[in-house]
Amino acid sequence: MGKKERGEDTELVHLGRSPEDFHGVVNPPAVRTSTILYPSLEAFENPSHKYRYGRTGNPQSDSFEQAMAKLEGGYGARVTGTGLSAIVLALTTFTKAGDHVLIVDTVYGPTRDFCTRTLARFGVEVEFYNPLIAGEIRELIRDNTALIYLESPGSATFEVQDVPAIMEEARKKNVLTIMDNTWSGGLLYRPIEHGVDIVLQAATKYIGGHSDINLGFVVAASKEHYERLRLESIVQGLCAGPEDMTLALRGLRTMKLRIVHSAESALKIAQWLQGQAGVQRVYYPVLPDDPGHALWKRDFSGANGVLSVLLNPAPKAAVRAFVDGLELFPIGSSWGGYESLLQPQYLKKYRTARPWKEDGALLRLQIGLEDPDDLIADLKAALERFRGAA
Repeated sequence: MGKKERGEDTELVHLGRSPEDFHGVVNPPAVRTSTILYPSLEAFENPSHKYRYGRTGNPQSDSFEQAMAKLEGGYGARVTGTGLSAIVLALTTFTKAGDHVLIVDTVYGPTRDFCTRTLARFGVEVEFYNPLIAGEIRELIRDNTALIYLESPGSATFEVQDVPAIMEEARKKNVLTIMDNTWSGGLLYRPIEHGVDIVLQAATKYIGGHSDINLGFVVAASKEHYERLRLESIVQGLCAGPEDMTLALRGLRTMKLRIVHSAESALKIAQWLQGQAGVQRVYYPVLPDDPGHALWKRDFSGANGVLSVLLNPAPKAAVRAFVDGLELFPIGSSWGGYESLLQPQYLKKYRTARPWKEDGALLRLQIGLEDPDDLIADLKAALERFRGAA
């Protein structure tokens, strides 16, 4: 069977593996190195020598980066130590003082903080745009617009962007596009196939899958953009630890199984939550009545296990009764792992182009690999406490 005929499941098992390079070892070994030795002065002076220093590249980082580039369908990838450092690398590589950038208003909170606190301090004008703007983004593009940054579905409330419509306007004005594709894990959507120039992910989430690593990467669609990312990552001193890359590659092998399981459970839980007293709304684009459902169904091949629930307005004590009594949803600031989590969301300070005006507590739920009936029972008891305290 030729490589082009291989299915997605087969690719996930084999990406980044080359046992023939490591005496038949089935998984790429962890490479713990800083120093690279040279056999001669000629080799040291030769810029084409494959490895020059452990931070700038080694056999293990090559394996991981090749796997991520293939996963996203890009030319090349650069690995970083965290998802946020991947975001910072992408934004700083393609901006300079005097540029204007368009950032989706529903972006990951730390991305927003970096844009307003650091990019702006270095002379980049940051403008946030409504995630539902679609082709009307043309009205915001200026002569000095350097890039448009997308994240779809959006953080916390999962608005689905009309990526093709935005790409069409960006191409007309020759504006670079960057997309955070962590929600899809590179499985549910491939932005590069839809014209996006730069894609990034926090491999911390579904790729790692076990809540025990910090890792990020950036993938470029073209050789030109990859070379700029590569050189900038070297200048910034970015790299990743060998254990984290080892665990990420191991997590990659089972990522699809975990996402599918979590998505099935999340849909069951989301549908159950919709019918419960005390719940205003459930944010999950898979639901047929979700405002982003049509775009999600058109563009995505599936869903993950992250959703949000908006409770009815109630005293703080009622919200605490809901959250603090949960047994299977501990409070945690992440998602994509094997275990369920809950994280309160405070969006009024993080939304400007599309201000958050809802009253009531917004709680993001990461649905893990537990039995969904047990998770529902836990949430049912929480809602009973909530209503009793309200």
